[in-house]
Amino acid sequence: MATRSRAGADSPASSQAAAQEALDFDDPSALLCGVDEAGRGPLAGPVVAAAVIFDASKPGIRGLADSKLLSPKRREELFEKIVSRALTFCVASASVEEIDRLNILHATMLAMQRAVAGLGIAPGLVKVDGNRCPVLPVRSEAVIGGDATVPLISAASILAKVTRDRMLVDLHGEHPQYGFDAHAGYGTPQHLAALEAHGPCLHHRRSFEPVRLACMRFGITIEDFRNRPMLDEVLNKGGVLLRGGMFAADSR
Repeated sequence: MATRSRAGADSPASSQAAAQEALDFDDPSALLCGVDEAGRGPLAGPVVAAAVIFDASKPGIRGLADSKLLSPKRREELFEKIVSRALTFCVASASVEEIDRLNILHATMLAMQRAVAGLGIAPGLVKVDGNRCPVLPVRSEAVIGGDATVPLISAASILAKVTRDRMLVDLHGEHPQYGFDAHAGYGTPQHLAALEAHGPCLHHRRSFEPVRLACMRFGITIEDFRNRPMLDEVLNKGGVLLRGGMFAADSR
């Protein structure tokens, strides 16, 4: 996936420094960050989290809402506005292997930690959608229903959802029999029927009951997966996916 960053020829170091000096770093509200995730419930694919800080000098973004309530087209439109107007943002993931090893809750917290750590500048306060926060080196606050009520969390929700949906479309190209492009890995009737017919692939979460049962039916073990080339690289591919903004020091 291409990395977006405005740090470069179009953003000279002198202008970055001037903009940074204009911020009041003693005021935590000056650097408020929103965090949300996408993909806790699916049977396949990574869990993805995003962290974003708005650029107060840029125009506000209308129409921000819980990503699940927006059409795919509208999410894509808002995604482009968010990455172009953010002061800094980062999208990160935890892999299927990490989900199976840690459990989905702890893997989600790991993805959120990676997203916050990947920001180009440390926020003063992080607002996280839900009822708990990951362990972070900065102040954090859990906001139940925050993806619908806090614009920054809504923006993070959109970044995470769009990024993950794109990843599942890519997986569909590798494994078209499962229909990942239609259901993004969720346990829809179509997906469950494909599991019944074909068994799981290495991108399925073996710790989730429908996948575990499918593995048993097909007599599949993790050792069967390990015989495939490049498996470790695929299973352990969790980390920063996308980052950018005027304070992004590097790209990945």
